[in-house]
Amino acid sequence: MLYREAGQFKVSYQEDQQIFPIRQDRVGFIAILGFFFLVLPFLASEYWLQAILIPVLIFSLAAIGLNILTGYAGQLSLGSAAFMAVGAFGAYNFMLRVDGMPFLVALAIGGLCAAVVGVAFGLPSLRIKGFYLAVATLAAQFFIVWALVKFPWFSNNSSSGVISAQQIEILGFAFDTPVSKYLLTLGIVAVLALAAKNLVRSTTGRSWMAVRDMDVAAEVIGIRPMFAKLSAFAVSSFYCGVAGALYAYAYLGTVEPEGFNLDLSFKILFMIIIGGVGSIMGSFLGAAFIVLLPIFLNVTMHSLFAGSMPAGLGSNLELIIFGGLIIFFLIVEPHGLARLWQIGKEKLRLWPFPH
Repeated sequence: MLYREAGQFKVSYQEDQQIFPIRQDRVGFIAILGFFFLVLPFLASEYWLQAILIPVLIFSLAAIGLNILTGYAGQLSLGSAAFMAVGAFGAYNFMLRVDGMPFLVALAIGGLCAAVVGVAFGLPSLRIKGFYLAVATLAAQFFIVWALVKFPWFSNNSSSGVISAQQIEILGFAFDTPVSKYLLTLGIVAVLALAAKNLVRSTTGRSWMAVRDMDVAAEVIGIRPMFAKLSAFAVSSFYCGVAGALYAYAYLGTVEPEGFNLDLSFKILFMIIIGGVGSIMGSFLGAAFIVLLPIFLNVTMHSLFAGSMPAGLGSNLELIIFGGLIIFFLIVEPHGLARLWQIGKEKLRLWPFPH
C-alpha cells in the first residue's frame, strides 16, 4: 500500500505531465541517483568500476540512441557501432588538432560528427523501410570502418590504425582514476538519458511515434516524414557518437576501427530487444543484462566445474546458455525487461487487494 497515488492531487497541466507523476517514483529516482553517485563509488572495487559499471553506462547510452531510432521512430539500423566509431575518432581528432579544446566540447562535436554521418546514411529511409533500410545501414557499418582504416589521417597516420585517447581533463582536474571516470560517465549518461526521456515526450518524439505507427496517416495529419525520420537518425547517431567517445576515453583508452565491428552493432541491438524496444529504462536494463550475464555465467561455470571441464567446452557452453536465456526471455516477455518492470509496478499499486 506504499506505492499508491491516493491523496496526491494535481492542480496544473505541468504537474500532470511530469516525468514522474507519482511522488514515490520521484523519491525512488532521487534515491537511486544518490546511491550510484554517492554510495557505489565507495563500495565498488576499481575492477567493478572500470570493467563493469563504466561499460554498462556507455552501452546504455548507445542503446538509448538506437532505441530512439528503432523503438520510437521505427527505423531499423545495424550501424550503431559505426556511428560510435565516428564519435570516438571525431573527438580524438578535435582534441589532437585544436589546441586547448575542452573535453566536453570535443565530446559534443564528436557526437555532432556522428549525427551528420547518420543523416547522410539515413537518407535512404525516405524511400525504403524495414529489411531494406537495415541493409542500407549495414552498408554504413562496413563503409565507415573501411574509411577509418583506409585514410590514415583519422588515426594521426598510425600504421595500425590504433588511436590512444588523450587524458580527460576538465577545468584543470584530471579524470585519471576509475572512480573519477565512473562519476564523469555517470553524469553524462544521466543528463543525456533525462534529455532523451523529455525528447520522446515532446512534439518531436510524438512525430517519431506517429511515423513509426503509420507514416501515411502521420503525413495526412501534417507531420513531415522526412524531418521526423532524419531528425531521428541525427539524434540517434549523436547519442551513439557520444557513447563511442566515452568508450574510447573513459573505458578502453586505446581503440581501433575494427573494434567497432558488426558484432558490436548486434550487441547493442540485442540490448534494446531484451531490455524493451521503445523504452529508456529498457536500454539500461538490456545493457546491464548483456554485460553482466556473461560474467555471471563465467563465474558460475568455473565454480561448479573447476578443473573438470576443458576450457574450450566451458566457453562454448557459456555461449549456448547465454543464447538460450536470450531466447527464453524473448518468448516469456517479448516486450523486454522494461515490461516486466512495468507489470511489477502495476501489481504493487494494487497490492494487497486482488482487484
